[in-house]
Amino acid sequence: MIEVPIFNQSGDKLETIQVDEAKLGGEVRINLLKQALVMYHANQRQGSAQTLARGEVAGSTRKMFRQKGTGNARTGGIRNPIKKGGGHAKQKRQKDWRQSLPKKARRLARNSAILSKLQSNDVRVIDAIKLDEPKTKFVAQMYKKLGIDRSCLLALQGRDESVERAARNIDRTQLTTVEQLNAWDIMQKRTLLITKAGLEQLLA
Repeated sequence: MIEVPIFNQSGDKLETIQVDEAKLGGEVRINLLKQALVMYHANQRQGSAQTLARGEVAGSTRKMFRQKGTGNARTGGIRNPIKKGGGHAKQKRQKDWRQSLPKKARRLARNSAILSKLQSNDVRVIDAIKLDEPKTKFVAQMYKKLGIDRSCLLALQGRDESVERAARNIDRTQLTTVEQLNAWDIMQKRTLLITKAGLEQLLA
């Protein structure tokens, strides 16, 4: 069991809850986590790079000059890869780099990422996030009181426009919802900030 403290927005500790590692897979599955991160990284590749081959470059195919007798190195047409402006000998072609994992594996990788953050004490659980106004300074003050001074993933239990507007301008902060949490987003940020209700939803 892992003891996880619950804070309020002022940084005061309200209670401590017990999190059963078994509900998050029991252990951090390094191989599966790496496989998921490679998949998410590969799926960001655009894959639209393309260059012209020798046969696709505009220009004549006529031999530039005769083979022997001119003193120049022998050469063919102006479109050959050796010439400036010629086609590529090994041209790039559009490619789909996308990878996939089963839904169960993606969920297990997400749970491993959360368990890793819990074990390294990089999860901040807050009872609730309520803002009087959608002001960035309120979220910045909350970060300071919770000891969050590096990158942060803020996971909300559903859309909250006031919190989104207040937090989106803070450097190195990413917003998401509990339903959209994935291993890539969790591991890319130092701290995971989540509400108590959101954590209970993940552990259910």
